[in-house]
Amino acid sequence: MSNGSDQEDEEFKLFLSVHTPALKASNIPPIYWRSLHLKLANEVYDAGEVFGIMQVEEEEGEEEEEAENSEQVERKKPNSGDEIVYKVIVTSESGLQASDPTSVFLVDHAWTYRVEVARQQLEQSPGLLGRMASLLGVDFHGEAPDPDVVDQVMEDMWKYNQTYHLSQGSAEEKVPVWYIMDEFGSRVQHSSQPSCCMAPFFYAPQQLAYSILWPLQDLENGEEVTRDYAYGETDDVVRECRLLPWIPPDMEAISSHTTEPPNAYYETILRENKETLPLAIEPYTVPEGKVLRVYSEMQQVRDHLTHPRFQQVDTEEEADILWMYSHIRDYRKLSEERPHVLLNQFPCEVVVTTKDCLASVSRRAQGGEGAPWIPTTFNLQTELPQFIKHYSQRKERGEDNHWICKPWNLARGLDTHITSNLNYIIRQRESTPKVVCKYLEDPVLFDREDVGLVKIDIRYMVLLRSVRPLRLYAYNVFWLRFANKPFSLDTFDDYQKHFTVMNYAEGVVLKQVHYDEFIPMFEKQYPEYPWKQVEADIFAAFGELFQAATSRPAPYGIGDYPSSRAIYAIDLMLKWDKTEQGERIMRPQILEVNFSPDCERACKYHPQFYNHMFQTLFLDNAEDCPVTQIL
Repeated sequence: MSNGSDQEDEEFKLFLSVHTPALKASNIPPIYWRSLHLKLANEVYDAGEVFGIMQVEEEEGEEEEEAENSEQVERKKPNSGDEIVYKVIVTSESGLQASDPTSVFLVDHAWTYRVEVARQQLEQSPGLLGRMASLLGVDFHGEAPDPDVVDQVMEDMWKYNQTYHLSQGSAEEKVPVWYIMDEFGSRVQHSSQPSCCMAPFFYAPQQLAYSILWPLQDLENGEEVTRDYAYGETDDVVRECRLLPWIPPDMEAISSHTTEPPNAYYETILRENKETLPLAIEPYTVPEGKVLRVYSEMQQVRDHLTHPRFQQVDTEEEADILWMYSHIRDYRKLSEERPHVLLNQFPCEVVVTTKDCLASVSRRAQGGEGAPWIPTTFNLQTELPQFIKHYSQRKERGEDNHWICKPWNLARGLDTHITSNLNYIIRQRESTPKVVCKYLEDPVLFDREDVGLVKIDIRYMVLLRSVRPLRLYAYNVFWLRFANKPFSLDTFDDYQKHFTVMNYAEGVVLKQVHYDEFIPMFEKQYPEYPWKQVEADIFAAFGELFQAATSRPAPYGIGDYPSSRAIYAIDLMLKWDKTEQGERIMRPQILEVNFSPDCERACKYHPQFYNHMFQTLFLDNAEDCPVTQIL
């Protein structure tokens, strides 16, 4: 007997060595850990021995008569609508004891997916659409996938979806996974005083995720199993907003007005990034004719920086210029020990290179009125009530209400969602931190002769030479990216219609048009809008952005450090707008500002690219380079 017990103890220790962080993150009480391990290892699904699903058919008004208080009304709200109410109850004669170490249960997941492939799976996976339609209460009678049923499932599933994401792997592997629990787990209703708790748990040996259910109190036979759909939310207003998919909130007292975040927001970012601010130093003047030694982690720089005034070296210690791919964090140490070493980064440049801060600092523009050159944007973590109010106001006015949800700090369109479904947007808050931006419903399109009118985005490289004084340049060469399908406000999960970043996608066409070819094509399509004027408006937007971003000291703005220089890639689109006089104009819309951008195409088609960057930034030789001074 002892051998079996010893082996069990060893297996349990191994389980804990791998899973303790996940167990703690899911708040699963330690009393259940050993039993949970045994059930996972042996795939024991014993919830059916303790619980049952009850269907409650209620006539109109009966619910209110039976409910003794508002909490009961809230609890009885069904997951799928108000035609049929399901609830889970304890069916075990002896009830359920929270102190029993075996009172922990595995709940299977009926469907696990990433959003970008959801439609494809519903259409192609045998039996999936029928099961989801049944679970969600959507009418479906037949075998062949019905497009209307697929659409309805994708609309309604945000009342049932749960999420987790992996902490390791590539950027693609870290994109949040969504799942719908099986018929048992999906029938557990909401309560603000829940009787049980549920949390996702990834079991490493099987590479499989389960939901784990355990009681928060003793339950007698016949008592209902409930969980809190906004678990852990302590702010009453935000809690109401998070519960909107199931319980409509009262938004009367909420304003849609958003101000810039408090100073503490930026101070927290500085602290979390472990960034130290530099001491004040004297600017370094490069002596006439001096050859500057450059250390770079970036192969593109090593291959293409050939200007005779720069010499590549192998160590940071011997360098006059550090051109780094990774973020520099300890500016204080550099300012103390090597103040005249020139850098390719600025302190606190995160205020423009992450989407939440970019939206925040843009509100400083135009005397605090906010910027017309950035889409209306809300931070889902801190401005959810204001967003819901704004969404509701647009809906009441009959205005377009398509929005795009983007992670604060991911590129290439990863984990990005376009929808007019408010439930979908609200639930995105539960995955990774995101902003939600007004989707451009009337973008300026480009007529591709092989496709038709498609979305287009434009990338400019801007060069920040200094903050005090503010000196900003734009590289005259710009890059273009095109969608592969004609634009229309539908099928928002069609990547090749709504997105333009094709160079990372497998098996898709990458349309290439060089800037000097593009300009005459554009002016032929839009003869009333000469590119020189469009570009002047774009550069004016860049200037306003950097004036706003440098108007306050670090950590609330880009830091003034005389040894810093930087290049940023700014991605933008053009949208149709009207002046106060009713004149139709093209308005630039800045989408994101990228730190340490991928310059492969720049180097391929313009081999002097890095020579031009370094001459402008470090030799103050802009007049010999294809750059335009903005400020």
